[in-house]
Amino acid sequence: MRLHTRTWGDGERTAVLIHGMMSDSRTWHRVAPAIAGRGYRVIGVDLRGHGASGRGDYSPQGWADDLVQTLPTDADIAIGHSFGAVALALAVDRLRPGRAVYADPAWLPDGRRAGMDPGRFKRCKQATREQIAELNPRWTPEDVDVELATLRDWDPDTADGAALLCGAEIAPRRPSVPSLVLFADEGPFSSAETVTAMRQRGLDVRVVPGVGHTIHRDDFAAFLGSLEGWI
Repeated sequence: MRLHTRTWGDGERTAVLIHGMMSDSRTWHRVAPAIAGRGYRVIGVDLRGHGASGRGDYSPQGWADDLVQTLPTDADIAIGHSFGAVALALAVDRLRPGRAVYADPAWLPDGRRAGMDPGRFKRCKQATREQIAELNPRWTPEDVDVELATLRDWDPDTADGAALLCGAEIAPRRPSVPSLVLFADEGPFSSAETVTAMRQRGLDVRVVPGVGHTIHRDDFAAFLGSLEGWI
């Protein structure tokens, strides 16, 4: 499937951005212009079942195949958040970006296996502005507005496809391109064992302090700072 995309900037270098579950390319409304300002053409995708992209036949491998069908190969950098980091990891050998960044990726290589209740995610479809703001106290009002909009345009059946990840090994064994993992120290996927495992596999790892799972919305400045030397 060819995915819907948004583009910021017209620089000579190319960056691609891949959002997480329940979101879409609008989640990068501050990140993308900031990267474009550094001389990039920035392309953000809406994964299948999200935003303005098509629906149906959800699976992790399918989301990765869609990225390969849609995005340019040999981009200078590719950044994926959470489930978007999973799709990027499954597509990176074919996309061949110069560098890959996995922001709080939804994988657990340290021996843990997280169960996923699709129903819990599907109930988020009905979240109110007040509930979103309460769950995400660091977000700006604009980020709350974006979350409401992306939830409205999200197909909750994608949660069933994401549940196929349970028990799967996704993290790269050996990175095929220079790779950075950003862990949120208050997020669900960070642990000392995970950090050690990623470093042993040859990935650079940075733990961003004082943030939850959605690093770029919890602390925009800290997110950009964590990318120094990579963008």
